[in-house]
Amino acid sequence: MSVHLRLIVENFILVIAALIPIVNPLGAAPVFASMTGALTPAARIVLARRVALNAFLLLAASMFIGNYVLGFFGLSVAVVQVGGGLIVCATAWTLLKQDPNATPDPHHVVKPDDGLAKAFYPLTLPLTVGPGSISAAITLGANHANNVHSLLTASPSLVLGSAVVALTIYLCFRYAFQLTFVLGTTGTLVFLRLFAFILLCIGIQIIWNGLSVLALKFYHGL
Repeated sequence: MSVHLRLIVENFILVIAALIPIVNPLGAAPVFASMTGALTPAARIVLARRVALNAFLLLAASMFIGNYVLGFFGLSVAVVQVGGGLIVCATAWTLLKQDPNATPDPHHVVKPDDGLAKAFYPLTLPLTVGPGSISAAITLGANHANNVHSLLTASPSLVLGSAVVALTIYLCFRYAFQLTFVLGTTGTLVFLRLFAFILLCIGIQIIWNGLSVLALKFYHGL
């Protein structure tokens, strides 16, 4: 195996290993099912496909131009991690406190007449690809953003990795109702609570990572 091919494979594995646990399509599948319960099975399949495509484009764009966008606005990845982590924690806390017997919030339910209007928000962002995922994608791209040649060399692994993550999202959302049927009402509730708790922990970890970098820069600046 050539050095170039080995680097592509290593970066490809790195992208998947970094993004899948944060995106967590399996954990988000019951949430997707609960939000799209009013749709027909055919409409849910189309919606799952659109969400997966949006997720791929969002992750790829974050990898390739996210670091330059942050630089344009004078922002650092650490600041994005802190801000994104706070939003992730807020979302997780809302899910943890949600009453399973309460009437669903109409702002968080996709109705038949919505069509694909809510495919990007809130189904893609922040349900599927949240601030934590975007921060991770920007960080992955920043590792190769020191020059154009390095970024172009890493392009196949970044694109393929994003595509695999998007395919995983599509499959989990495509069969979300089958998953909730297998889990049952109690199992789905437990799964949602567990997912919310893990999401809260991920948010805290993202905040900690950002604060650690900022604190280190502050310490060296003294």
